[in-house]
Formats: sequence, C-alpha cells, structure tokens
Amino acid sequence: MVGKHSRTRIFSSPAGIVATAAVGVALVVGGTFGAVQLTSGSAESGQATLELTPTTAASSLAPSSPVASPSASASASASPTVTASPSASRSQQAASRAKARTASPKPSPTAKKTTAAPKVLDSGSCGASFYSEGQLTANGESFNPSALTAAHKTLPFNTKVRVTNPANGKSVVVRINDRGPFIDGRCLDLSRAAFATIASVDVGALNVRYEVLG
Repeated sequence: MVGKHSRTRIFSSPAGIVATAAVGVALVVGGTFGAVQLTSGSAESGQATLELTPTTAASSLAPSSPVASPSASASASASPTVTASPSASRSQQAASRAKARTASPKPSPTAKKTTAAPKVLDSGSCGASFYSEGQLTANGESFNPSALTAAHKTLPFNTKVRVTNPANGKSVVVRINDRGPFIDGRCLDLSRAAFATIASVDVGALNVRYEVLG
C-alpha cells in the first residue's frame, strides 16, 4: 500500500481526544505507523485538531531476526556441563571360566584279562615221590628244593605238568628240569616244595594224576 492521505477531525471535548489516541495505538500494534498531529484550536472555543497520517513501510513488515543478548550467551556458557557417569563394567571372565562346561567322563570299567586255559597234550596216572638233596639237575641248573620243579624220564626240559592228588583234589604245576625217578612204578620225582603242596612229606610217595600242558 503506497500513498499518503491525511484526515483532520475536530473534537470539542477531552473524551473525543482520548478515543482518537486509542485508535492510533491500535494502528501501531497492527503494523502501521501513523503520524498523529494534535492541533489546538482557539482558546475561546476550546477545540483541538487531530491530524492522522498513516504510512506503510515495506521494511516494517519483515520480521526482525532475533539477536542473542550478551547476558543470555554468558549464562549459557557459564552453566556447568553434565558429564555421563561412568557405567559399571564387568571384568572379563577367565578363559578357563568362559569355556562351556562338560560332564566329567565316568571311569569305564577295565576288562579283566583272562588267560586261556592251557591245552592238555597228554594225561595219565602213576606213582610220584620227592627228593630234597642234589647239586645239579640234568639240564645244568642248581637244584632248589623250594622251587616247583620235577624230574621225568623222557619229557623235554621246561615242559609244564599239572600234578593232582586224587585223595584231596589238590594240584600243583611243575616244570621239568631233571631226569628220574629210576624206580619201577614211579614216573615223577617232585621237589620237596612241590610235593608238600599236594600232600604231606611224611607220606613219601603216592599215586597221582598228571596232565602234560602245551
């Protein structure tokens, strides 16, 4: 709105002057600038003259950019900064604790090794006696009356023979390392310790059952 016009009104009372001033304030709030000129009349009539000159400036319509006041910036910089409180951290578990736990292996029962029964190559019955003195055996060993050995006429040396007393069921395994006995009806001459295992040495001689083991 470009242009200028003036309007002159004459009020004859103070109330009219106040009303005219209120209209001018309303125009200022609405964004327009006006020039209010009050002209006093003659002293005799007591009249006043009000001249209104509304103008519109293009610059008044543009909003002014807010400027931060120094006090506001000072208060903002003076405020203490809030720092995040240190969060509680959990220490890393030990490598040994971090691994997945497994059940301890149960001990497996160990199987007992069973030795196969020796094979019986020959068997029979005959008389047996014992002897407790001697220096050397037929295979060149020193005679030991406490060892489980025996003498036989023909069996190879180191042959194992199981000798059983049929009267009480006791048996002993002897190793052949000598030759004898040279008495009819007897096929084995046991060491004193071997004979004492199946019978009393007071007997002297008895019939036994023998098994040649392979």
